[in-house]
Amino acid sequence: MNMETVELKVEMVGIHEKRLRKCLSKLRGIEKVEVDGNSQKVVVIGYAHKNKILKAIRRGGLKADFWSAQNELLQAYAASASYSSFRFNNFSFH
Repeated sequence: MNMETVELKVEMVGIHEKRLRKCLSKLRGIEKVEVDGNSQKVVVIGYAHKNKILKAIRRGGLKADFWSAQNELLQAYAASASYSSFRFNNFSFH
């Protein structure tokens, strides 16, 4: 079996990262887990099948799905929207 990189979108609030890592620690063949809480993106690298990884996360009570191009677009839109509102807030109307 080849090493695989699996990208997932996982709802991350509060202590979910700890729960996520605990769920994945029970699976064999996982080499590395990278978590980006801001974009709710989780990258799992290892020899475990992607469906087993998704199932383990969901069994742990977390909402998860495979990362898609749509998630990238939503993330880019959210970043640009928050950036423009941040710039707008710098103006003073006195």
